[in-house]
Amino acid sequence: MGKKTWAFAALALVVALAVPVGVRIAVANTFAFDQRPVSIPVTDAVAAGGTAADAHTGGRLDGVLTTPKGRPGRHGLIVFVHGDGPANASRDDAYLPLWEAFARAGFATLSWNKAGVGGSPGNWLDQSLADRGAEVAAALDWARTRSEIDTGRMGAWGVSQGGWVLPPLAARRPDLRFLVLVGAAINWLRQGEYHTLAGLRGAPEQEKRAALDARAENVALLERGATYPEYLAAKVDTTPMTADRYGFVLRNFRADVTPDLARIAVPTLLLLGGADRNVDTAETARVYAERVRPGLLTERTFPGATHSLTRDDIEYRSEDPWVIAQAVLAPRDIYAPGYLDALTDFASRQRAAR
Repeated sequence: MGKKTWAFAALALVVALAVPVGVRIAVANTFAFDQRPVSIPVTDAVAAGGTAADAHTGGRLDGVLTTPKGRPGRHGLIVFVHGDGPANASRDDAYLPLWEAFARAGFATLSWNKAGVGGSPGNWLDQSLADRGAEVAAALDWARTRSEIDTGRMGAWGVSQGGWVLPPLAARRPDLRFLVLVGAAINWLRQGEYHTLAGLRGAPEQEKRAALDARAENVALLERGATYPEYLAAKVDTTPMTADRYGFVLRNFRADVTPDLARIAVPTLLLLGGADRNVDTAETARVYAERVRPGLLTERTFPGATHSLTRDDIEYRSEDPWVIAQAVLAPRDIYAPGYLDALTDFASRQRAAR
């Protein structure tokens, strides 16, 4: 066989292999919902519990509304509340399997870019947690005007910092009928200390003590309301926070959800990861069990799952090319086994309960 023939055969083999892989990727990344962009006005955030008239959003939320594919009519709605950090509506597509899980239960979902992300106005680092709650309130108000939404079946899903946003809001919004909380912490400062020590597992005790001492100095600055120049002058962080980040922390570091839990009056699904390096999930499970009214709380911890309930063998190897390929070929499988089913099952029960 000549060189040209070998080259043609090799090319044919590559094409033959690539086509099934391409089809598999396309199928794996096709989800059972329809989606469309939406723009939601935030006109009276102070009345909704925020600290600024527009919750530092510039007056609107740029979001995505999904509805179950092939299921016309009115649907219940689940509003998504991001955790820390910049985030677009889909969290770079990480939410797509979650949206599908809720769609399978007959629910629409609504999520939006954080302020200043993806062309949205404002700056999320200018927000308080109350401002973020005001955004959710604005989204619920908007949903009540939509003919495709069954307003008697509206709930919310929140991850990480969403656990400080949603419980106080649920006490003020009777149209919020259920909550799903993932990787929720109890107290901002205790969570920060836990995260610091989790990152130093296996380190010498002297290194841990130095980190805790630096953290104590940092907290002391926050407690006395130190200005950003004062924070920089103290040199407590090897890599200092930006001015915006420092302002965000100063605005929110007193967060503690404990007093709000007793006021939750709706079914609440608390989902935790056994390999969470951010949050002391044992504390979260204990405090929720002690504070939430009997009969309302369902708690489940997934062994080997991270803060956002991805599998720890994927989350902590996110730069590995094989892990990246796995996320593309099987995006649903990045999550802990049983997590997506837990979302569908819980939402289905809320749908049937009405």
